Amino acid sequence: MVLSAAELADLQDRLFQLRCAAEDVVTAVDDDADRTELRKLAAQVVDVAAELERLR
Repeated sequence: MVLSAAELADLQDRLFQLRCAAEDVVTAVDDDADRTELRKLAAQVVDVAAELERLR
């Protein structure tokens, strides 16, 4: 599969969103966030990753 420049830019944006979501989890763990907050952040990681799987 060959990606156009626009598709590549979109993919890079979504990878950045995934990294940011994962970093939010790490920060929350470092800040001793409660289980509810960690669950919410982990769900965001899953949502972003699921969206990333769908190449446009």
